[in-house]
Amino acid sequence: MHRFLFTIVLLIFTFNSVAQTEKIPINLSVFNESTSIPFTRFFTTPIHPGIQVGTELNYHATDSNRLFQTLNLSYFYHGHLNQGIALHTEFGYEHRLSNGLSFSGLLGVGYMRTYAVSEEFVFENDQYIQKADTGNSRFFPSLSVDTGYYLKKQEKDSPRIFIRYQAWAEYPYSPDFIPIMSHVNLHVGVKFFIKRNTTETHE
Repeated sequence: MHRFLFTIVLLIFTFNSVAQTEKIPINLSVFNESTSIPFTRFFTTPIHPGIQVGTELNYHATDSNRLFQTLNLSYFYHGHLNQGIALHTEFGYEHRLSNGLSFSGLLGVGYMRTYAVSEEFVFENDQYIQKADTGNSRFFPSLSVDTGYYLKKQEKDSPRIFIRYQAWAEYPYSPDFIPIMSHVNLHVGVKFFIKRNTTETHE
């Protein structure tokens, strides 16, 4: 797990060194998390809120097709289960139509740390003692599909609004009971660009 986390952190430095464009894409979304079997339900209640922020790097892009990689930081709160913070990356393909509509598929992997949302106790010396919650490490694979709309369809760096359906797994969840827990996140988000300071000084 520590080697896997190191790989994710290494990706951050890769993004920083490779992404030399004048504008940096930012993806920001809020989502509803649920523990359910993927692709069987679209929207679930009660709502378990989450937020995600990330960026992306193009490997190949034309007017209508794009291969890219994302790097994301996310947090969710499930009131009856746990809360988690995750760092993950995705490889994606996007097809963009001339009318501004777009469709994407993304395959991801990441590292998650989860924490209980209620007090936990252990039985020691004939009494129950509150257990300190130091969190649990999880492997975090995901598969996502989305549809979006570019607000300025003639511009390459146009803002984009999107809805994304993300199916993901939490492993290991409870090795002696349920080894894998499946989840679904329904994202509503926006992609926008911020300018990168590329000014260089010379002596």
